Amino acid sequence: MQTWINTIVNMITSAGGKIILALIVFFIGDIIIKGFVNALQRNAAFAKVEDTVRTFSVSLIKGLLYVILVVAVIGILGVPMASVITVLASAGVAVGLALQGALSNLAGGIMLMIFKPFRVGDFVEASGATGVVQEITLFYTTFLTLDNRKITVPNGNLMNANIVDYSSEELRRVDQTYTCAKSENPAKIQELLMAVIKKQEKGLDTPEAFARLSGGDNESMEFTVRVWCKNEDYWDLYFDLTQSIVEAFAANGVQQPAKRLTIDK
Repeated sequence: MQTWINTIVNMITSAGGKIILALIVFFIGDIIIKGFVNALQRNAAFAKVEDTVRTFSVSLIKGLLYVILVVAVIGILGVPMASVITVLASAGVAVGLALQGALSNLAGGIMLMIFKPFRVGDFVEASGATGVVQEITLFYTTFLTLDNRKITVPNGNLMNANIVDYSSEELRRVDQTYTCAKSENPAKIQELLMAVIKKQEKGLDTPEAFARLSGGDNESMEFTVRVWCKNEDYWDLYFDLTQSIVEAFAANGVQQPAKRLTIDK
């Protein structure tokens, strides 16, 4: 009886020692990994890397280091790696189904890094989100909206969505539409619009601006205005142009279409 008791005590002592050692290794490894990642992010050479590549690389390196740490802890606990691999292989189908979404997002993150449909800092519209790209990680991409809301979108969704990158090109075109009464002289309105366009400091002469009659109905005429600008000046020009044209219409007595009220009897 005493022999059995001694055997059990020895097993508990041995297992307890392994567990304590494994916990110590895990906590020390966690501290080392966080310190290494922080040091990597502060490294001057790494800081020169493109933001998109840098954030994705940090996320990937961090994940790989934790995988190595977990494998080391399992080894300390005395669990044979062959047994672990066998169990994982046996549960492969179930794990694959459970992680299908995560694997899709991981694949999406890798594809984003390869094809680069957008970069960190770009103003993008994709998968129902519109904002500035803040971060691209292994599984998710973070957007900051114009009203300062953070939106996190799975990378898998982004790779299957139409993506509009408003920051990709050096120039953008402001497209606007204005209406006036049918009684107005079209040539006069066009001349007025072009005069306002030429006064816009942020509008470009090349490509040439456009202001022409483009449509209408029985009560109104519709004019289309198109002005090119530098990408960073888009919204300034948009609002300056809107205000200047409205003020010019008012100053020159341009009549707006009459509104007809129909009463059903």
